[in-house]
Amino acid sequence: MSIVIVGGHERMESQYKKICKEHNCKAKVFTKMPVNFKNQIGCPDLMILFTSTASHKMVISALAESEKNKIATTKSQSSSASALKEILAQYITQEIC
Repeated sequence: MSIVIVGGHERMESQYKKICKEHNCKAKVFTKMPVNFKNQIGCPDLMILFTSTASHKMVISALAESEKNKIATTKSQSSSASALKEILAQYITQEIC
């Protein structure tokens, strides 16, 4: 399963990837908006938006891409490791059921 994380803290980037790997997911993490952001998102199974740490422009761009490509999206105000674990646990159990 592939995941794109938009927002979050730069110092947590490796931890986000590690948590995703523990849940058998491959992750791309964007803490800052790159020049060709829309092209780098790709077509993941899930897009997680950490809204408190992502710029408004970045969130709008990510939401537009998710709508265009019909990507499942979830938002969280908290960009903590425990918030990511909760989101992954909920999403993975929904996929199994």
